[in-house]
Amino acid sequence: MLSQRGRKSAASQDIPWRFAPGGNNRYDKLTNPTGVISFGTAENGLVQNELEEFVGQNVRMPSLAFTYRYSTMGGPRFPIAMAAHMNEYFKPYRPIEPSQILTGSALTSIHEMVGMSLADPGDGILVSRPIYGRFELDFGNTAGLSIVYTDNEGIDPFSPEIVHQYQKAFDRSAADGVKVKAILIVNPHNPLGRCYPASTLVALMKFCQQNCIHMISDEVYALSVYDTGATDLPTFTSALSIDPTGLIEAERLHIFYGMSKDFAAAGLRLGSLISRNELLRKAVAANMRFHSPSGMSIAIGIAILEDPAFVKRFIALSRERLAECRSFTTQILDGAGIKYAGHGNAGFFLYIDLSPWLPVKSNSEQPDSEREFSLAQKLLDAGVGVHPCEEHGEIPGHFRLVFSQDRDTLTEGLRRLVHTLGPAPKHRVGARVLNGVK
Repeated sequence: MLSQRGRKSAASQDIPWRFAPGGNNRYDKLTNPTGVISFGTAENGLVQNELEEFVGQNVRMPSLAFTYRYSTMGGPRFPIAMAAHMNEYFKPYRPIEPSQILTGSALTSIHEMVGMSLADPGDGILVSRPIYGRFELDFGNTAGLSIVYTDNEGIDPFSPEIVHQYQKAFDRSAADGVKVKAILIVNPHNPLGRCYPASTLVALMKFCQQNCIHMISDEVYALSVYDTGATDLPTFTSALSIDPTGLIEAERLHIFYGMSKDFAAAGLRLGSLISRNELLRKAVAANMRFHSPSGMSIAIGIAILEDPAFVKRFIALSRERLAECRSFTTQILDGAGIKYAGHGNAGFFLYIDLSPWLPVKSNSEQPDSEREFSLAQKLLDAGVGVHPCEEHGEIPGHFRLVFSQDRDTLTEGLRRLVHTLGPAPKHRVGARVLNGVK
């Protein structure tokens, strides 16, 4: 009845734990107190009331918002506002021009279109791990690309030395017949919450140029960086801020950004490609007719970005509340003996180590994924939603925990988590952990 690719797409919906758990049974203190508290979806729920208030008071929907031309590829006005915003906060070595920005219906669509434009089916996108797990879908479902994972093997993935690991993965992939077309980083990182120092960005640019591949920097958490009290942590450095001369051809460097994270507006579904590569922009534009954003979203995005005073206040408030929630969460985790990846000062999450609570292997052949599924199901039965195997970590038993939720929900979720886990089995404490785990 369906095509081969249609059957493949339908079958993918039945993969165990394909989607973050608890979506249809969300906790609400008053209306659904027994519902699931999801720690698996990266949304910023700390400033949405302020966003709602701003939109209610400042957004006037123009009649042009109901036309095609107002929002196609972002329309004529939104790229101007986005370029001004990025020139202010990203500090590019050369100002971003509005013509270098294409905007689609969320970054997911941008991932797909860029993947289709840079690579052919069966080609690879090189990443380190752990990493945002949905890249497999974004680049794989339609474009047919493979995500090639780099093992860190104890090397700090944010140090310049990590390029040696990328080279090993690149060479191994080539030997397996998968041609890597681009490296993809998330800066600030998801799920580790760390920023890449400029020295590592430079090393990665050189690596890409030497191997004749593209470099994509997903900077969607660019302004969600905050003070944790640590003085030795890098803050955000955009790849745009580094002059690529002598490092990488400017046409090989591409940036992803959007309004879903820094502006707590995932529902607007506004994601942008920023690239100086005219041919890439033309290729993406050819498919944008399937992915242009709505005029309503563009009108809201314009109102936000054209009010720099509001943006400044909003970002400052978001950073303050993110820092508070991270501090609260780490205090609870420390008290419960739950380890997590350290050195973070960005994003909405912690990468926690629940490996001591994984079920013991039933036999030597049992895959680690089944053990993660089992632990995730135990937590889900107790009303805690975490997403197993999602970040493709080197070490089993690690989960992303999103803390950017209102304090009542966060407190109850952490209480359930700690209570359900109980004390760590003594004979399993001190197992191998991630580089930088606290």
